[in-house]
Amino acid sequence: MSQKVLVVGASENPSRYSNKAIIKLNENSHEVFAFGNRPGKVMGIEISTEFPNIQIDTLTLYLSSKIQKQYYNNIINLNPKRIIFNPGAENEELSNIARKKGIQVLNACTLVMLSIGVF
Repeated sequence: MSQKVLVVGASENPSRYSNKAIIKLNENSHEVFAFGNRPGKVMGIEISTEFPNIQIDTLTLYLSSKIQKQYYNNIINLNPKRIIFNPGAENEELSNIARKKGIQVLNACTLVMLSIGVF
């Protein structure tokens, strides 16, 4: 089933996992949105430097917990159905805030989830 997915911490750099995730999500027919600190494009998908205000199903995080802090309100206000904290992005504080708002929280790898069909 296709989802609307926001990749937070998106990068044009092909060696970055956020870049690989954008490509794999797109290949798996998900509607992908991207937010990062530098503008760019991955497979024609714009990387916005303004935090988007859109309705999404899943938010997948590729930012360290320290950098996430400035986006807590943006993330929670999107009210995604779930947040995936990719390796290196785990954040107990934001996880607890999200759970209290009824948002599913996963410490998982988007790329692995896609590859084994559990995304």
